[in-house]
Amino acid sequence: MANCIRCGRQMPGLSFGRKICQWCVQHEAAQRGELAEDARQPVIRTPWVHRGESSISLTQIFFGINVAVYLGMVLASGSPFQEFSGSELVQWGANAGALTLSGEWWRLLTCVFIHGSLLHIAFNMWCLWDLGALSESLYGRWTFGALYLICGLGASIASVIWNVHVLSVGASGAIFGLAGALIAAFKLGEFSVPRAALSGTLRSLVVFVGFNLIFGAASHVTDNAAHVGGLITGLILGALIAVLAPQHDHAARRLAIFGAATLALAAGANALAHHYGMPLRLGRVTYDRASRQLESSPAQMIQGFQKIVRDRPNFVPGHIGLAKMYANQGQFAPAETELKRALELDPRNIEARFGLGKLDLNYNHPQEAAAAFRQVLAEDANNAEAHFGLGIALAVQENNQAAIPEFKTAAQLDPQLTGVYYNLGLSYAQLKKYDDAIAAYLKEQQENGDTGQLETALAQAYQAKGMSQQSADARRKATELNRQ
Repeated sequence: MANCIRCGRQMPGLSFGRKICQWCVQHEAAQRGELAEDARQPVIRTPWVHRGESSISLTQIFFGINVAVYLGMVLASGSPFQEFSGSELVQWGANAGALTLSGEWWRLLTCVFIHGSLLHIAFNMWCLWDLGALSESLYGRWTFGALYLICGLGASIASVIWNVHVLSVGASGAIFGLAGALIAAFKLGEFSVPRAALSGTLRSLVVFVGFNLIFGAASHVTDNAAHVGGLITGLILGALIAVLAPQHDHAARRLAIFGAATLALAAGANALAHHYGMPLRLGRVTYDRASRQLESSPAQMIQGFQKIVRDRPNFVPGHIGLAKMYANQGQFAPAETELKRALELDPRNIEARFGLGKLDLNYNHPQEAAAAFRQVLAEDANNAEAHFGLGIALAVQENNQAAIPEFKTAAQLDPQLTGVYYNLGLSYAQLKKYDDAIAAYLKEQQENGDTGQLETALAQAYQAKGMSQQSADARRKATELNRQ
């Protein structure tokens, strides 16, 4: 990265034009009397002093670790552009609630360096490059490193607390923690430049956090619990450092802050483990063999979950995890048994109820499936997948008039839910509303890509409207896609 020509401070990546940092620009403006001086604030750390540290920053090291892990996953899977499967993410150290709570607490940290797709890692590394460089220049290397890792742990624990059944990966929780620490520092810390020099950066940080939290809530895919957990951890740590240890030479105080934060997170993890009847274990101990099995073939993964539920028969996430493994392998009867056992232990468990609804659809029991999905919606009215499942169950019963509102609600809650517009189109077609059916099919195409099945449905709708040429084109595309 380039350095400021005034003070020598490292500039952010991709800086163009005259190499003058924002600190020097604001300071010179203040000296010329162009800015009103607020109360002075001593600096947390003079950002341009390197104190003999290596030219390679810790931000670059974290960046390199993330990229190296992603490249390893690509080489192992042979697919650089597709999303990694859940089993692949688990093998590389994803935060999987059932496994984490079973003793594999290292997943709380390893998941911070794992990403699910090329787009996922590209966006996170872009944010890390800028926020990491700014944080490291202000706090110093070791303080920045501790902040990043502890915020990552806070994000991972929050993810398990919010939804123990969801796989969580990515650096975004730790990055939100950096943003939180910077916001707290800019509001409470003391800097040797006018407050006006910080206002632009502070506004940018607040906008970054607000936009991404809103986007995450709207996407229904993003692990917003991890974002919030990392943000809160960062805000607390940043505030404590700004108030109790603002100077760079307050190493002992900062160490005490980080030690207390680590103990607090460990206490939270312990409370979470006891909530699920799992005593806190620091290491693999009982589950070492199960862990090795989970990192291998699907059959061995099933054996690993079987070992977990044998050792902890009242561990609900273990039963649900085993049920998912069975269902993925087409073993629906044992999957049903595990889900029913989970409901016996926790009658209001949405994940188990939803799983039974999907199994009822596989068994072609649409009435039972509809009842299961309605029970899920009674607990969580904004569950897009439950609305989708209820729509399918109603459509199978040829109640397309009632199915359509369910599909529309599911699409409104999660526009990228695969198949929702396709099934909406099928229901419209059954009611001979071919214009609406075609519009729904094209929307599915736009949101989730084209398939042979989708083109076939389009061809049938075009044919019903007498649009022979469009129908022939769609059938040709269907044939080409089915050959791929």
